Amino acid sequence: MTKELRSRTVVAGVGLFGLGECRGFSHMEIMGQAIRRALEDAGIGLKDVDGLFTTGMQNLLPALSTGEYLHLNPTYTDATNFGGSAFVAYLQSATAAIEAGLCKVALICYGSNQRSAAGKLVSPVEPAPYEAPYGPRNPITAYALATARHMHRYGTTREDLASVAVAMRKWAALNPDAFTREPLSLEDVLGSRMVADPLTVRDCCLVTDGGGAVVLMSADAARDLPKTPVYVRGFGVSHSHKSIMEMPELTETPAVHSGRRAFSMAGLAPRDIDAVQLYDAFTINPILFMEDLGFCPKGEGGRFFADGNTLPGGSIPVNTNGGGLSCVHPGMYGVFTIIEGTQQLRGECGERQLDKCRNIIVHGNGGVLASQATAILSLEP
Repeated sequence: MTKELRSRTVVAGVGLFGLGECRGFSHMEIMGQAIRRALEDAGIGLKDVDGLFTTGMQNLLPALSTGEYLHLNPTYTDATNFGGSAFVAYLQSATAAIEAGLCKVALICYGSNQRSAAGKLVSPVEPAPYEAPYGPRNPITAYALATARHMHRYGTTREDLASVAVAMRKWAALNPDAFTREPLSLEDVLGSRMVADPLTVRDCCLVTDGGGAVVLMSADAARDLPKTPVYVRGFGVSHSHKSIMEMPELTETPAVHSGRRAFSMAGLAPRDIDAVQLYDAFTINPILFMEDLGFCPKGEGGRFFADGNTLPGGSIPVNTNGGGLSCVHPGMYGVFTIIEGTQQLRGECGERQLDKCRNIIVHGNGGVLASQATAILSLEP
């Protein structure tokens, strides 16, 4: 990965809206309010935006629908959809577009009212002919398959998985915006309803409404903006399959490659990272990603969480907002990793604010452990 794009762009503004349950709002209205807040945060107006980066599951042509809703006529658009990792991947494509002069101000945005509108996850629109005869309840079945394989190969236990959910809830308890904040114990997770063995309902992400937006611009242009600029110091994107049946190795994700590229570009290593914001659709995700990103050896991710390393006060905080398991998960979670990472680096997180915070990894996951996008946000160029 070329180092020429290192810290060439900064996150200038972020915005959230409608986390949890937002009845009476369409998904576009939720996204629109998040965009308004992000633009205010950056100290600019919609007229300044000339790059649009968005996707979703509620519009056939999400970029066209979003542009129309906003009355936006961008000079550069990216609506690539490879799942929830897309929004972290947009940090790469938006940086490249800004550096190439194709746009000056990039808006990365997402919104969903899936909880209040439907109350259930959106069904896949594309058939899976090789899996369909087995009647999977995807994506849960696919993640359960990877979980069972990790347990078989490395001795990961259900208690290890439950410790991931408990850790996220402890962070959510410190976040007034989190949808679920009540106490959660190991026993609560282990005793909850089984959904797809070995995953219980508490091993699965929330189903919520919510919108998020990020404003990205060149580091030079952001010097006079009101908030502390957060540099996009490195990034990497990788994908290896679509169907879980074609995943080369169930216990290793393409995060190995996206993370390696991001670290190389940033000139940093896992020891330099102060916190991790990652896509925790299921409790196996953080275990796999912490291994694949190099924070612990392969096979030791479960014990890493069980030993309390990621809890408040731990050695490497993970998902300080509560993540998709306890804060918000409106179908796609990736944009929220960027927003929480930015707010932590700025020192805006109240009770959950980290004392030491200079470099943060944000990591998106798409499909069934299929597409991975990693970025390193930093206070230093």
